[in-house]
Amino acid sequence: MSGENNDVRAVEEFGVKYRRLKEEIGKVIIGQDKVVDDVLIAIFSRGHCLLVGVPGLAKTLLVNTVGGALGLTFNRIQFTPDLMPSDIIGSEVLDQDRKFRFVKGPLFANIILADEINRTPPKTQAALLEAMQEKSVTAAGQTFKLPEPFFVLATQNPIEQEGTYPLPEAQLDRFMFNIWVDYPSYADELAVVKATTAGIDAKVEPVMSLEEILFYQGLVRRIPVPDNVMEYAVKLATRTRPGTAGSPKVITDHISWGAGPRASQYLVIGAKCHALVRGRFSPDIEDVQAVAEPILRHRLVRNYKAEAEGVTVERIVRELL
Repeated sequence: MSGENNDVRAVEEFGVKYRRLKEEIGKVIIGQDKVVDDVLIAIFSRGHCLLVGVPGLAKTLLVNTVGGALGLTFNRIQFTPDLMPSDIIGSEVLDQDRKFRFVKGPLFANIILADEINRTPPKTQAALLEAMQEKSVTAAGQTFKLPEPFFVLATQNPIEQEGTYPLPEAQLDRFMFNIWVDYPSYADELAVVKATTAGIDAKVEPVMSLEEILFYQGLVRRIPVPDNVMEYAVKLATRTRPGTAGSPKVITDHISWGAGPRASQYLVIGAKCHALVRGRFSPDIEDVQAVAEPILRHRLVRNYKAEAEGVTVERIVRELL
């Protein structure tokens, strides 16, 4: 019973810490409230994020700020067409004693910002995606564990697709969330310009320790889920697959491939974390709906009819909900 009491107290403490975390991030990142929420939910759910947005929307600054507020190590890797797997994983070098020694690459950090992931060839993308899945890398026949927590935030530019290597569906599936970063509102943009042109730098203080982050990640997993919420999440994922029983007309008409079982898992874990950050000990159907769009956005493949008619994935997900 004491374990349950501790968890109840931990849920309350997490709510307080989460609000402080948002306040710290808010010193630097103005607006983008939903984006910040989604990134934090992914971190505490042990998931990875793909941020899609035009240049100049502070995607890099956001990751840097989140890393600072969580007190985690942060590395930014700029993906380019000539980047090799060894450039991110690390490589063996011959030291003074004529022995080979493995020098760790930038991948060995808690938070990795993979900037413009679609600008690098599949070989390098695959090296990163292996690390995301296995939480370890293999080099020269040896396996090296990556630090915990390990979180990849990749960015993609939706415009100018010449000379890019789009991520295949199987690799996109490794990302828990696909977050669309939109332009700020007029009031937010005005506040950003005022804050950034005055020469005053806001300082972000760490709010959590590494041990606390790992504890809260474990707490998210321990949260109980009612059967009806679990069933709703799995039904939602299965209904996105054309040709299965219960898939609606909007899916049959506009989708060629639906979401796989990983979507069901992420819907449940995301709903747990969404409930937790709001101070609740158990998720309900509204929590599943709150995380559905960024989870399903990159898992549904539209057919030519949907593209011709301009039917977006977001619209299809909203109809499903």
